[in-house]
Amino acid sequence: MSLIPKSHPRAKSLQIRERLVQGFDHGLVAKEGLMAHGRGEAFDYLLGEKTSKSAKNAIKAAALMLLSARSPVISVNGNIAALCPKEIVQLANTVNAKIEVNLFYTNQKRKNNIVKILKKHGVRQVLGTNRNSSRRISGLDSARRVVDKDGIFQADVILIPLEDGDRTLALKKNRKKVITFDLNPLSRTAQTADITIVDNVVRAINGLILECKKSKKKIRKAPFNNKKNLSACVLEIKKNLSRRLPNA
Repeated sequence: MSLIPKSHPRAKSLQIRERLVQGFDHGLVAKEGLMAHGRGEAFDYLLGEKTSKSAKNAIKAAALMLLSARSPVISVNGNIAALCPKEIVQLANTVNAKIEVNLFYTNQKRKNNIVKILKKHGVRQVLGTNRNSSRRISGLDSARRVVDKDGIFQADVILIPLEDGDRTLALKKNRKKVITFDLNPLSRTAQTADITIVDNVVRAINGLILECKKSKKKIRKAPFNNKKNLSACVLEIKKNLSRRLPNA
């Protein structure tokens, strides 16, 4: 455990880092996932390690899209399983979504470990482990092309936290609506998705659950432009930097 006190401004980031390391030790996270998190930490610092106005706008739009979906699916990788398995299950229950394990660096043992941690938090069924139910997403070469016929393959809306750009693009070409969490507003994933929540998933997922519960009572369509919202996010980053570097 970290010796940094909880009151320290960097304590939350260090706690998240420790969760990922523990996830790696327990066979949930690939070593490449640790490096990916490091990139995310840098962008979170630029965002001021808080949920911005543009992220809140994206969360509201994501809640409405999930609640309006015919067949929503939440895609889970190792990092998500290590960081917020309880919240993933809560979100799935709130919007009546299926959960599917989908890995870039895949192996059956790691999949089984992820399924185990999700079931520990109350999910009854996790898709993506039955080879007899597998289908392939066209236009994708990585292992992530293999999906469940009852999950991602037939979904109309897919939440893909901490995603790679290739699969986001392939899902879009297959006429899926895509929601993602991505701390880099300029990444291919962020630019390709229908709704990009530029925020740390550990912070934002609780906001998404709450917004889904509020919007569930009255679903109303609201206009949302992902490109414009990402541009607003970039401006927020610039303003945050100007406050930290007044002479820049």
